[in-house]
Amino acid sequence: MTNFTSQIDVRKFAPKDKQANIFSTWNNLKQGEKMELINDHDPKPLYYLFSSEYAGLFTWDYLEEGPDVWRVAITKQ
Repeated sequence: MTNFTSQIDVRKFAPKDKQANIFSTWNNLKQGEKMELINDHDPKPLYYLFSSEYAGLFTWDYLEEGPDVWRVAITKQ
């Protein structure tokens, strides 16, 4: 069982609010802490954004890959 510092289920946010809430959750993590992201589609575009903004500062591990729910563990390095 993976221990998460934070969990964010972005399915409950309006599309315009998702990114701000995800990055707010990420920014509140300390080094070595992990958040769980839950979404209703593959958050691959978000992975590319993280790669651009935080290259080398995170790990991204899929825990569940659809078809209805995607779960990703994002760890701050």
